[in-house]
Amino acid sequence: MESISFEEQGKKFSKLKPGGRYSPPDCIARHHVAIIIAFRNREPHLRILLNNLHPFLQKQQLDYGIFVIEQAEGSKFNRAMLMNIGFKEALAVHNYSCFIFHDVDHIPENDNNVYGCYGNPRHMAVAVDKFKYRLLYGAYFGGVSSLSKREMEKVNGFSNRYFGWGGEDDDMWRRYSLYTI
Repeated sequence: MESISFEEQGKKFSKLKPGGRYSPPDCIARHHVAIIIAFRNREPHLRILLNNLHPFLQKQQLDYGIFVIEQAEGSKFNRAMLMNIGFKEALAVHNYSCFIFHDVDHIPENDNNVYGCYGNPRHMAVAVDKFKYRLLYGAYFGGVSSLSKREMEKVNGFSNRYFGWGGEDDDMWRRYSLYTI
């Protein structure tokens, strides 16, 4: 839970390419993953997340890029819109096949939870400490979720109608479920 400076992290994670990209040096990665983090006013959380996320992803031998999409001050927070922007910006940099939409306050604890896409959207934060490691409800899709490029395009991304916190993840799950039935 250490919140080290971005400068110190730059030294610590010296194998990163410009823009927060990483490719394993000794193998061909199975997954090409863009991590999209919607962000505003939570720099200590972001520093802690990145300090934990880089070694976690590198241990999994992923080809990845981390995209922190920050909303400007003065408007109501719209996480869904930031996720959609992150999706488009990531594709402008690299042909990612998998997108992990990640809250800034969710630190991965178990590296058996491989950050990849496997043919269906996947909720990756089913056991969270602040919820006593229990799922809030059956269709909960928030915190950390993975969707492939094809799945994001199929449902036309997240709905931009959700301002503030909550609802956009569950809406995504409902729309994807309805579309694929």
